[in-house]
Amino acid sequence: MDFTSQDIAVIEQALQMAARSMGDESKARPFCEVLLKLKAKAAAAEALFDKSAERDGFRFDYDDSAVIY
Repeated sequence: MDFTSQDIAVIEQALQMAARSMGDESKARPFCEVLLKLKAKAAAAEALFDKSAERDGFRFDYDDSAVIY
């Protein structure tokens, strides 16, 4: 299942709200753990996306364009 960045933001907000609504820290811990995992996975996916965008096959060398003949 593919999640958009907006989907992830909504899930993060829901987990934060659920963790805050628990009166007992031990009951909130599972929500916090899932939230941390989600943030780590989202950051890793974003980093992977950024790296793949860098390797799209295009390279611009602006030094050649400054040469006047």
